[in-house]
Amino acid sequence: MTFALARELGPRGIRVNSILPGHTNTPATEGNFAGELGVKLIAGTPLGRFGEPEDIAPVAVFLASQDSHWVTGESLRAAGGVRGVGY
Repeated sequence: MTFALARELGPRGIRVNSILPGHTNTPATEGNFAGELGVKLIAGTPLGRFGEPEDIAPVAVFLASQDSHWVTGESLRAAGGVRGVGY
């Protein structure tokens, strides 16, 4: 969808990108990663921890900045090295 929208809206000067966050600690996910599930998820994460909002925010800032003026149709994974589900 990201790529299709980028192709459609690019001629109007609109860039379309997406962020694919990994398992991230937020108030909405508090308690979801407890116990054995949490241990498995961390074990499957190359960087060895859950993400924090502060890990995802700079990706959004980059995409919103002029530094990414030539980036469109991309899905940036911010997931600590996890591909897919990861456990």
